[in-house]
Amino acid sequence: MRYFPLFADLRGRRVLVVGGGEVAERKVRLLIDAGADVHVVAPELSEWLASRKGGAVTWIATRFDPSQLAGAVLVVAATNDASVNAHVSAAARAVNVFANVVDDAERSSVIVPAIVDRSPLVIALS
Repeated sequence: MRYFPLFADLRGRRVLVVGGGEVAERKVRLLIDAGADVHVVAPELSEWLASRKGGAVTWIATRFDPSQLAGAVLVVAATNDASVNAHVSAAARAVNVFANVVDDAERSSVIVPAIVDRSPLVIALS
């Protein structure tokens, strides 16, 4: 078994999302619902993400830099650039931060399963 099944309490914990498009948006929605302190690194944001900046989302309007991982418990690489996602993964590994690289399990130290949320029951499938 490569991955240990785990539900994480992210309330108030810093999570960095690299990317500002639709895929990042889907991850951010879930992270906000989980109560995470969400920081998004991207030169540009989707319309929905832009409407959340300064509230539920802190926007870092630049490209990824490994220093942005400081204080994060999780990073989600959600760009459409495989080289950026690989850089995020390697940087996270170097500082022992869990990384989810969207659509690339080999570069991920944590994966996000399919979720069925019928609160209070939550089922995760992987």
